Amino acid sequence: MKVKAQAKYLRAAPRKVRQVADLIRGMHVSKALTTLSFLPNLGAKLIEKVLKSAVANAKNNYKLGEDGLFVSEILIDGATSLKRIHPRAKGSAFPILKRQSHITIFVEEEKSGTKSTS
Repeated sequence: MKVKAQAKYLRAAPRKVRQVADLIRGMHVSKALTTLSFLPNLGAKLIEKVLKSAVANAKNNYKLGEDGLFVSEILIDGATSLKRIHPRAKGSAFPILKRQSHITIFVEEEKSGTKSTS
């Protein structure tokens, strides 16, 4: 059974968060949380928070144990960008896009015959 957790409109660029997401896709939850705790990126902190939420959803809502869970899917989508301006010479302005992300994580219980790619 897939258990989902998501966070929307996070102030981190999707391209940078995807680099972290690629590291933990398919890992066991305990190993993924350990990996994320040692990464210095902002994306790692955001993904760690959503992953802990997915594990809590699995425990409380579906009575699954944390031991058998692994990250089956992790999706990083772009949200609406915040549009800002940077003043330039002679009264002109330069546009700045502050990009935002949506993070969706699916954790799944490992089947007895299947091994994950961790």
